Amino acid sequence: MSEQQEQERLVKAYLIDLGKVDYRDAHQFQVDCVQWRLLEKDRPDIFLITEHPPVFTLGKRGGRGSLTVGEEFIKNRGVDIVQTERGGDITYHGPGQIVIYPIMHLREARLSVKAYVDMLEEVMISSAADSGVTAGRDERNRGIWVGDNKIGSIGIRVRHGVAFHGLAFNVILDFEHFSWIQPCGLSGVGVTSVANESSEPVDFSVVKQNVINQLGRVFNRQFTAVEKTLVTGGTV
Repeated sequence: MSEQQEQERLVKAYLIDLGKVDYRDAHQFQVDCVQWRLLEKDRPDIFLITEHPPVFTLGKRGGRGSLTVGEEFIKNRGVDIVQTERGGDITYHGPGQIVIYPIMHLREARLSVKAYVDMLEEVMISSAADSGVTAGRDERNRGIWVGDNKIGSIGIRVRHGVAFHGLAFNVILDFEHFSWIQPCGLSGVGVTSVANESSEPVDFSVVKQNVINQLGRVFNRQFTAVEKTLVTGGTV
């Protein structure tokens, strides 16, 4: 297949790099993107890439019971705790972690939820491999693992056929906040990162580009970088 034929085979999608943004703001923007995606049939999917200040998010299964310290302790250290509608239990987001929120119409793509989650996992497995790190699945617990340590998490929600929320991939981050919880509500589970597992120095920006490349490959997408105003109509 020629390069031109390969490009024609790819499905158009938008990529919005939010930079480092507060979780609540990113969540509201996801909701806006879902509404935008549903407004007209066959609009392109949107893939959001971001990084958050320290925050704990709770899933549909709850998660407060998985805290190992008090909520007051956490809030006194300037860390927010946010209830969300995604699947799963408690998780942590923070600097040095790549977070991807695909706003993807699963019905139009004819993807089951399981197939979609498998693809999100494949993105992280391949991105880890790009840095020389061997990661894999645990069919009992979704996400990506290096041995018994979790390196990537997944939590999604589907609304009218459109998926949002997504994945969090640990690249270079401080593990202190993870000691305040049982990650994903699992006792005895450790966490790790690309930097922790790699034998070579890790450049966050390089890993970020690798993740974008793997998203395009796994989901068969050709990305066009756009601004938030595509969705917000001029407001930021």
